[in-house]
Amino acid sequence: MSNTASSLSVGKQVVPENKVEQLDASEDAYRGVIVEIKEAVDPNVFTILLRASISKWRQQGKSGVWIKLPIEREGFWYHHAEPTYLMLVYWIPETANTLPANASHRVGIGAFVMDNEGKVLVVQENNGAFKDTGVWKLPTGVVDEGEDICDAAIREVKEETGIETEFLEILAFRQSHKSFFGKSDLFFVCMLKPLSYDIQKQDLEIKAGTVDAN
Repeated sequence: MSNTASSLSVGKQVVPENKVEQLDASEDAYRGVIVEIKEAVDPNVFTILLRASISKWRQQGKSGVWIKLPIEREGFWYHHAEPTYLMLVYWIPETANTLPANASHRVGIGAFVMDNEGKVLVVQENNGAFKDTGVWKLPTGVVDEGEDICDAAIREVKEETGIETEFLEILAFRQSHKSFFGKSDLFFVCMLKPLSYDIQKQDLEIKAGTVDAN
């Protein structure tokens, strides 16, 4: 199957992309799309629909694509997924299932960066719940796998604002439930000391950055 910017090859017939039906999708808060497949689809048809949809989403300036697939395979269920594999599990004995659960929490950070004059670093977001609201907030982000909380706070501030910082302490944390993908969420507010002062915002995620004395 070949794919160009304006057509799709379906069998021996070349069909303009704007004539090919596309996948139903909803938009998320981060310029992405969510596709939920609720019934069986022929693999060849799905490939055609997906390629046409990706072309459309690219033209619309979308970023991430999430595809949720159901499963009914002899009692197996999804356990977890990684970039290189999908893990299914099945419990054989007629007893309570004791297979270990997948990861249950996501860990996030908020960076409280304050200089010697009491000025705090804040940003406005290009994506998410605070987009176009005028709200100024602390730089935030998610801790990567194998990354310490203090390192994540330093990294997120550097990525979003270009400011170099030094970790001082954890000021507070909170736990919430039924957050992203239905998982629980741990959020740590970290106090950081600025080592540089020239803000260079990340255009993809950050609309503006400044320091506030209030």
